Amino acid sequence: MGRRLAAGAVSLALVVAGCGPREESGDPLGAVGSLREGFAIGVLLPDTRTERYDAEDRPAILKAVRALCPRCRVAYRNAEGDPGRQSRQIDRLLDDGVRVLLLDPVDPATITSAVARAKMRGAKVVSYDRLANGPIDAYVSTDPEEMGRAQGRALIDAMRARGGRGPVALLYGPPGDSFAAALKKGVHAVVDGRVRVGWERDVPAGRAAGEARAAVAALGPAALGGVCCGGDAMSAPAAGPKPPGGNPRPRSGPDAAAILAASGAPLVGAGVDRETLRRIVLGSQTAAVGVDVAAQAAAAVRMAVEAARGRVVGGAARVSNGTTVAIPVVWVPPVVVTRANAAALLKD
Repeated sequence: MGRRLAAGAVSLALVVAGCGPREESGDPLGAVGSLREGFAIGVLLPDTRTERYDAEDRPAILKAVRALCPRCRVAYRNAEGDPGRQSRQIDRLLDDGVRVLLLDPVDPATITSAVARAKMRGAKVVSYDRLANGPIDAYVSTDPEEMGRAQGRALIDAMRARGGRGPVALLYGPPGDSFAAALKKGVHAVVDGRVRVGWERDVPAGRAAGEARAAVAALGPAALGGVCCGGDAMSAPAAGPKPPGGNPRPRSGPDAAAILAASGAPLVGAGVDRETLRRIVLGSQTAAVGVDVAAQAAAAVRMAVEAARGRVVGGAARVSNGTTVAIPVVWVPPVVVTRANAAALLKD
């Protein structure tokens, strides 16, 4: 699936891989590694519940490292959804001598102190997919506002095709998540003034199904014109009790996507996994906007290698994470999945 999703922006991936860093004599001030000798890159992903991290992101990152720094080695860690565990993983990587970190934080706020410790020990930190707080060197992700605009366009197109004019529901969150807020901002940039937003909520983790029921009940299944929702959590049942050392057990019963699909209104999601593709093929979901994982991984590894070598990290745009300003960022274009391309992606 990841290889096919990459097709939408394969040119970006080729540019990143084809214009890889060239070794020069001597290392500039601030370098922590060289292409000639290679170095360790700590890759820290947030959880295993999200299908794509181990199935797509991890192999894409490994492939990019082999292409850009053949003598480099990857130290992979997964936090299993535990922010404290991820902080400890960072500390242990630093103790093992790793000085380049590619970090997708479980919780951007709680990772701040670990990032600060890494910087105090001379490490380079590139935030991946989700923007971490703290003194990071660079950030690579899919532009959440552009993802939201793509969602909004897909919803308007689907409503127009069905002749629908009813109010729409927007379900995003969790509250306080900057990525979700930017995603929602992008949706509003397209739908405001064109359709009426009748229901809008920032949904805490594990409460998607309940919010979906409330939205359908409030607007009425016959009147509901369409739904935009954000995050893979919208397609998951509410979480049950968490066993010691394990992930939450899912409860039985319909998930948010099933509840919304039952209304018959167009449903546009954010995030693409195999279950999303199946729903789109079967017609219970209209579209989804996802990440071009191969292009994003290639861009992130390039920035990590450049930072490790003490180079000026590229990125035309700049962002602030609340603790650091003017962070170089590379925005990777999103991928839109509809029934026209979902079947091919599912076969991959």
